[in-house]
Amino acid sequence: MSAGTSTIPEAAIAEAAGVLRASGLVAFPTETVYGLGANAEDAAAVGRVFAVKGRPPTHPLIVHIARADQLDDWAADVPEPARVLAERFWPGPLTLVLRRSPRIPDATTGGLETAAIRVPNHPVALALLSAFGGGVAAPSANRFGSVSPTTAAHVRAELGDAVDLVLDGGPCAVGVESTIVDVTGGEPTILRPGGVTREDLEAALDRPLAVPGSSSIRVPGQHPSHYAPRARVVLVAPDDVVVEAERAHDRGERVGVLLPPAVAGAGAEVKAHAVVAVPASTAAYAHRLYGFLREFDREGCDLVVASLPEEHGLGLAIANRLRRAAGPRPPA
Repeated sequence: MSAGTSTIPEAAIAEAAGVLRASGLVAFPTETVYGLGANAEDAAAVGRVFAVKGRPPTHPLIVHIARADQLDDWAADVPEPARVLAERFWPGPLTLVLRRSPRIPDATTGGLETAAIRVPNHPVALALLSAFGGGVAAPSANRFGSVSPTTAAHVRAELGDAVDLVLDGGPCAVGVESTIVDVTGGEPTILRPGGVTREDLEAALDRPLAVPGSSSIRVPGQHPSHYAPRARVVLVAPDDVVVEAERAHDRGERVGVLLPPAVAGAGAEVKAHAVVAVPASTAAYAHRLYGFLREFDREGCDLVVASLPEEHGLGLAIANRLRRAAGPRPPA
């Protein structure tokens, strides 16, 4: 079932809140990607989320709440840096990893004593959270490891009737997932780059933040292969994209190409099945990245050749997603 378009009637929001109270699943828009939501305190409903996605039960979910002043209801021993970041960036694409409140069940945190919490910045998501009155556990509304959905149509195409209700709030504005910051230790650490940039976080806290390649704390998006289209993804230097794509094309592969701005601007011609000129703006690239990857799948590409953007601003998040998309795939 679906409800509404970019403007959601109050009756549809009320219906969606009722679905959540009845242990159902609601797909809803955020500013980042569409989420597959369940009552965060209902272990059975959360179990359905894992089943629908095919997600390992040890992989924790993000708890979405309506307001920053609810943080102490869902987290214990909230440190000052967390309050600074919540005040500065909520509502917004920032998730904080904190010690969890007893009200959050093990099913939602993957058995961890920490919880990932955020306040999304989308009117439909906030209306749903306010009407529901509780926390909504929501990963991206797609099969585990695949490309995240940024429209309601993506959700319906991938999950179909497994979702009890889809709220259509239009395309997501940011297009990549939230930044995840661990604030449980002595120094805040970025565990997943996302919609809030490292530079903005550092300015808010007046200190540098590390972005480790791995962490002992499990959070969404850490699987070696994630955000991946069906096509294989190969990453090369920007100047090598055309050569690599044409080699694959000459081998008989159906090649999709993410053409870097400098190469596209030079007027390069590429022998390939599908070519996308990457926007020069990293905000525009982030907004459209998952749509590009889905388009290559619709075109039947076997291979996607891409390069990494410069890793500052939103470029850090884009590079993270492309590296995961190019990661080793599990056996078929």
